[in-house]
Amino acid sequence: MSRKHRRTTTRAAVLGAVALLLLTGGAAASTATAVDAPRPAREAALTGTAMIDRPKGDEITFTFDARLPAADKTDPGKARGTIRFSHYVEEAHWGGAGEAKVDCLLTGGRVATVSAVVTKADGDLKDTVGKRVGLTVDDRGRQDGFGYSWAMVGLPSDLPDDMPKCVSGAPFEKTRPGSGTFHVKSLDQRP
Repeated sequence: MSRKHRRTTTRAAVLGAVALLLLTGGAAASTATAVDAPRPAREAALTGTAMIDRPKGDEITFTFDARLPAADKTDPGKARGTIRFSHYVEEAHWGGAGEAKVDCLLTGGRVATVSAVVTKADGDLKDTVGKRVGLTVDDRGRQDGFGYSWAMVGLPSDLPDDMPKCVSGAPFEKTRPGSGTFHVKSLDQRP
């Protein structure tokens, strides 16, 4: 066999081996990727209970159960769920509790903005019935960030009657350590 013919045969064998390795390695990688890939989220969600970090005697608690199916991720207005809340100020003998029906949920990373219409409220919060409120949660783990739409007007009852869905304030407050936590499950949303 000539030297030229041996070189050509050797090159062909090396190229064939490389191609075989690439093919089998690629198949193994695609199989591993298919098996190891995380499952797509079935819904966006904001859940959990926590208190806002205020001085003792100013007790604010929120409980979220807001969800948006993945099939509706481009229409955050299809979110459903409930928000429960209470706010009591001991020194002023002021307070009340209520419930709101979720009508919008937007998520991005560990942040969620939710809006809801108050359906029930008592005490000093009874004037909030019928108002749409917006809340923002930054799920930081041990001490979450928290914001709300009435930050500039004082009370939820002072919000305008035509408040849009999914409008809230930046998370300028924090949750009280040890009082619970909020959880944000995000979808890639593009309204």
